[in-house]
Amino acid sequence: MSVPTTRTDARPARTSAGQRAYEWIRDAILRGDFAEGEFIDEVALSERVNTSRTPVREALQRLQVERYIDLLPRRGAQVRVVTAVEMREIYQARILLESDALRGICRRHAGAPEEAEALLAEMEQAGEARDWNAYAQLDYRFHAAIVRHHGNAVIADLYDALQPRQVRLGTRTMMEAPGRLPTIAGEHRQLVAAMAAHDADTCVSVLSTHLREVPELVDAFGGNG
Repeated sequence: MSVPTTRTDARPARTSAGQRAYEWIRDAILRGDFAEGEFIDEVALSERVNTSRTPVREALQRLQVERYIDLLPRRGAQVRVVTAVEMREIYQARILLESDALRGICRRHAGAPEEAEALLAEMEQAGEARDWNAYAQLDYRFHAAIVRHHGNAVIADLYDALQPRQVRLGTRTMMEAPGRLPTIAGEHRQLVAAMAAHDADTCVSVLSTHLREVPELVDAFGGNG
């Protein structure tokens, strides 16, 4: 597939060429402009982002670290294929980390994170606009705020390492199953209420339901592969 031709948004002059290239390629992958398994042409990217190939290479290297692409010898940059197996493993990791955080929050009677309500309001706006990338970013911030609220910096760092894959998966989730929007919003509200009530068992139960597998998404990621 050719490089998308939509115009880049105006950005502050201080944004480096490498950062601009990184954000443009990342967002194009999240939107689905580049299909999974597709090779991305470095020269075309340089022209599209209006920069030399060096910043594009730097951006691609960063995207490989974040697992958006694979850099293959003599073949170039290929958009990573996210399988159903990887999706399940991401959900399993999230359940482990977030469950521990929720139990710790309830033990300390800490209540919900201060920013939770504002993030949920922003998510509602993004959902109404069908801006699934923004929605996924906000969803990550909501759940990351819960993990940070626990107060364990090491667990927070481990959770942050999931961010690129979590946002990509979240974007794809909403693209494949937008009808889940009211369910997701309701489960978020249940989590906030359970934290406010210091009810650890309900928190973990709601979280497990919240992160259950979505049949449409499993099919989209290749069934059981």
